[in-house]
Amino acid sequence: MPVTNLAKQLRSDLNLAGYYPDVVAGVIDVALADEPVSSFLVHPETTFDETEVFRHLTALVLTPTRLVVAHVDDAPGADGRPAALATTESVALSEVRSVALTHGVSEPARSRGMETQELTVAISWGTAQSMDLVPATCGDPDCEADHGYTGTMTPEGVEVRVSAHAEGSGALAGALGFARALSGATAGSRGSQA
Repeated sequence: MPVTNLAKQLRSDLNLAGYYPDVVAGVIDVALADEPVSSFLVHPETTFDETEVFRHLTALVLTPTRLVVAHVDDAPGADGRPAALATTESVALSEVRSVALTHGVSEPARSRGMETQELTVAISWGTAQSMDLVPATCGDPDCEADHGYTGTMTPEGVEVRVSAHAEGSGALAGALGFARALSGATAGSRGSQA
C-alpha cells in the first residue's frame, strides 16, 4: 500500500483486529494495485457453536475509483493446522448500485439530533443476484402435494453491521465516517455518468 496516513491507520486497524493482519494487509495491497486509500472500514466477527469458534474479517477499502472488499475466514488446513481463505473483490464505483444505511437509534424521542447506536452498511453492485430456494409447504404436516418452491433473491453485495455496544463507539464513529465517504463517492460516480 502507498504509505499515507490513511494506509497507516488501515494497517493499525488490521493489527488491532488481530486476525491474520499480515495476510489481510497483503491481499488488500494486491487488490489496491498502488491506488491510494480514501476511506476504510475493518470489521472482525467471531461466532460460536457448541464445539467451535469461527473467525471472519471483512475489510471495505474505498479508493478514488473503486471499492475493494476483502473477506478472510478460517479454513481447514493440512494435518489440522490453521489455515485461512482470503478473497478480495474490486468494484468500480460506477458499478455500485446502492448504498443502504440503516441507523439504530435508542430512545429516538428523547434524542437531540441523531445519536446512532448501531449502523448497518449494505452495498450492492452489478446485475448478478443469488437465489436461495426451498420447497414450499402449505402448513399441513400430512400434505404430500407438490407446492413448488419459494425463495429469496439477494443482489450481489456485502453487508456489515457495527454496534457501539459490541464494537465500541470508536468503531461506530469509523463506520459512520466510511458510510459518509462511500455515499459521497458513489453519488459522484453516478452523476458523472449521466
